[in-house]
Amino acid sequence: MLLKKQTVWLLTMLSLVVVLSVYYITSPEQKTNDVAQVKQEAKDEAKTKTKTNTEAKDDKTIVSTIAGDAEFEKLRMALEESRSKQQEQLTNIVASTNLPADERSKAKDQMEKLTETAQKEEMLESFIKTMGYEDVLVRADGEKVNVTVKSKNKPSASEANKIILEVKKEIGETNFVAVTFQPSK
Repeated sequence: MLLKKQTVWLLTMLSLVVVLSVYYITSPEQKTNDVAQVKQEAKDEAKTKTKTNTEAKDDKTIVSTIAGDAEFEKLRMALEESRSKQQEQLTNIVASTNLPADERSKAKDQMEKLTETAQKEEMLESFIKTMGYEDVLVRADGEKVNVTVKSKNKPSASEANKIILEVKKEIGETNFVAVTFQPSK
């Protein structure tokens, strides 16, 4: 009698696992977590906000729009898009069942490294802005880190060295850190 109960229980659990596996495989792809979605919506909203000035002269209205540096925004969008594509490719590799476990593990590690790099870039941009610069763009690519700084002040070697030291503290020792100063308009 005890053997029959255990067999029934085992078969029930196995059938439950099979049903859930089939459901998971055939279900449409789930959206990313809500926190990431809210964060993305906030970024999109911030990018679309612009200041508008209107003046009325001789029954004509002049509208001028002052936006953030469009060039920096284009570069940020391109970087974000390329990272999204890489993330999607790595997700497909991880989800693939016909690849060896070590390849899927490497892909997962690369996904984590990609996310970590993006977070470090954002943190560095915020930190460098607090040093008194108008806008900053940090792009880390392997052993290279490119920092573009928009500043009203005349660039100096000591300022560039401060930025390089902060980048090396946060990202770690890299072979190459380039700091480019752009005059603000």
